[in-house]
Amino acid sequence: MEYFNIAPVASLIFVFTIITSLYAFYDRSIYGKFMLHPYSVSKGQNVFTLITSGLVHADWMHLFFNMFTFYAFAFALESMMGSWRFGLLYFLGLVLSDLPTVIKHKDNFNYNSLGASGAISAVLFSYILYNPMSKIYIMFIPIGIPAVVFGIIYLIYCAYASRNSRDHINHDAHFFGALTGLIFTIIFVPGILQNFITMLTGGR
Repeated sequence: MEYFNIAPVASLIFVFTIITSLYAFYDRSIYGKFMLHPYSVSKGQNVFTLITSGLVHADWMHLFFNMFTFYAFAFALESMMGSWRFGLLYFLGLVLSDLPTVIKHKDNFNYNSLGASGAISAVLFSYILYNPMSKIYIMFIPIGIPAVVFGIIYLIYCAYASRNSRDHINHDAHFFGALTGLIFTIIFVPGILQNFITMLTGGR
């Protein structure tokens, strides 16, 4: 109840994404209805999957990592930027992170994509603008990495992996979701760049 009072939109997204993902684990037909199929979307069919693809995940590990990251940053972000901004950020993160994938794979009938990673990248990078010096902890690394440093490494890795990786992860969605988060926050949150610079320079 406390989380719902502080961040109602993030709470609803968190619960609903877990429920739909778990349901899909036990009813595989949901994947066919919800997954992003760029070939179809590019032809004006099943455009709604730009959103619904973010409500299902490939397996338990995929769901856990996405929801863990969401939990770590989304509730705090909504309390800082407000519910309507957060809701719009997440929605645009879902849609805009997938559009480059639709363009890239519009002729590949066998390509599908799913998961909330693009929208969650938007949340993470919006949070970085608010708290660039906060520490982000990654498994197997014993020290926290400043969020702004993590963000730079993340973007470089996503750009590289998009060109070279063969791991079946949609790195384009991660990259463009992150850019969506940055651009949206700069446009819709007045003074955020000044806040970012002030926190980087320690108030000087």
